Amino acid sequence: MAHIQLKSLRKSFGALDVIKGIDLEIKKGEFMVFVGPSGCGKSTLLRLISGLEQISSGTLLFDGEEVNNLIPSKRGIAMVFQSYALYPHMSVFENMAFGMKLANTTKAEVEARVRTSAELLQIDHLLDRLPKQLSGGQRQRVAIGRAIVRDPRVFLFDEPLSNLDAALRVQTRLEIAKLHHDMTDATMVYVTHDQVEAMTLADRICVLRDGDVEQVGTPTELYEAPNSIFVAGFIGSPKMNFLTDQFAASFECATLGVRPEHIDVTQGKDGLWQGRIVHTEALGSDHFLFADIGMTEPLVVRQKGKLLRAVGDTINLMPMPEFLHRFDVDGRPIRRVNEG
Repeated sequence: MAHIQLKSLRKSFGALDVIKGIDLEIKKGEFMVFVGPSGCGKSTLLRLISGLEQISSGTLLFDGEEVNNLIPSKRGIAMVFQSYALYPHMSVFENMAFGMKLANTTKAEVEARVRTSAELLQIDHLLDRLPKQLSGGQRQRVAIGRAIVRDPRVFLFDEPLSNLDAALRVQTRLEIAKLHHDMTDATMVYVTHDQVEAMTLADRICVLRDGDVEQVGTPTELYEAPNSIFVAGFIGSPKMNFLTDQFAASFECATLGVRPEHIDVTQGKDGLWQGRIVHTEALGSDHFLFADIGMTEPLVVRQKGKLLRAVGDTINLMPMPEFLHRFDVDGRPIRRVNEG
């Protein structure tokens, strides 16, 4: 495993600054996820760590050693891409063994490491097949297995689930999480635009915005204490509701934030807000109500159990005071409503 430090790391393409002086520490054995919208610089940052992109300025350290000018093959990294990048004419075994053979690893060690990794990923029965004979999920597991056999200091994942359908994404996400638990000596850095992947996989999340770090923390820290409207709106599904104008003014803030699960539907007329249901979504164990309370966008309310209300119904709503988030005009948090 490796302890990774980024110090004032920058990357420019001509006059365009893509990474704008990032300072970040990734601990040994940690699963760090880079998350953010398209164009925020997360994949570029991963490529700087891998050595596939040249650093414009700043310092990248592995275990205290500067690796700015070290070629990728010397960094002890293994990368898993979204496109699988398997050789179509090689079997699964040959794809997984290819890197070790280039490194002149003995035949016996190649055999042992490939089979051990294949068993870990439950693809040992596929070793004789060609990539075209595999499903998307199986191909991604082969790509992960090819990384494992190299016994790297650092695993780098670049949106590895983006080409899979919804069911396969969940399944493969569970396999990656299990891999992290089983391989306690591996540092993993994972890039995704999907905040659900980030929340379920990460030890810590680095939220990126326009080439800068917006916030770093555990999934719980980012969810419960976002340090900006951007993070509050990006982390959580469905996203946090944001209320302005008179709704925020009554709480002495520029923007009031409240998550869908932190709003109660009250009986009678004792709610703080009243609205008309304009849309509903029933998900079985819970449901969502979209209520027009006079804002530009409907207020989203998450309720447990069966859907008992219909479009057109009028409902009274009460936000839970202990879970309200207040933001100033710059989108930064100010004192919680329930504090002091």
